[in-house]
Amino acid sequence: MEEPTPTPGGWRQPQSGDIFRLGNAASCQFRTRPILFRVIRVHPGTTYVGWVWLDGYEVNEAGDAIERRSVFVQLAGLIPAHRAGATTRNPTAVGARNQRQMPERRRGSTIGTRADANRP
Repeated sequence: MEEPTPTPGGWRQPQSGDIFRLGNAASCQFRTRPILFRVIRVHPGTTYVGWVWLDGYEVNEAGDAIERRSVFVQLAGLIPAHRAGATTRNPTAVGARNQRQMPERRRGSTIGTRADANRP
């Protein structure tokens, strides 16, 4: 098996399952709207030095696929999602999302306390 080639930024070749934040450093098409991108495959063959074609999915912050895409990007501009502060689907994130749906208890509320029993 061939060793991954380090990129100019020191990052290895993308692999299936990797999630990157693509912004202006990866390609000018992401200048105004960076995206999260999950790699399916790297196109074989040669392109310009430091550039690569990737097949994959644009994903949301929860890691759900939004749209299938092929992108032409600079290897040096690929930012791993875990370093970019992005989240991916995991049980902890799902649990946190469910907790946010529960109603908040208001400060000073006495609903369901002994104080209610004493009110006329």
